[in-house]
Amino acid sequence: MDKIEKLLRKISQRDRERLLKIVDNLLVGKKEGLVIEKIVQTDFYRLKSGHYRIILHYQNKEVIIDSIKLRNESTYKNL
Repeated sequence: MDKIEKLLRKISQRDRERLLKIVDNLLVGKKEGLVIEKIVQTDFYRLKSGHYRIILHYQNKEVIIDSIKLRNESTYKNL
């Protein structure tokens, strides 16, 4: 079980459904209404959703989701 699956099992169903809807939209290319910002001095991007952050990058014009994390001091470390 990877870290994303583990997080999704722990959080509330409401948060889980919201995050999964965002991930589905990203994977099919729907970015309307999503604020995706580049993380300074990296090739990664972030998307905020409540207290959660979706860390992603682009590879050959495809979205690769690296992690979904609860926002804290170490969210952006080790990117």
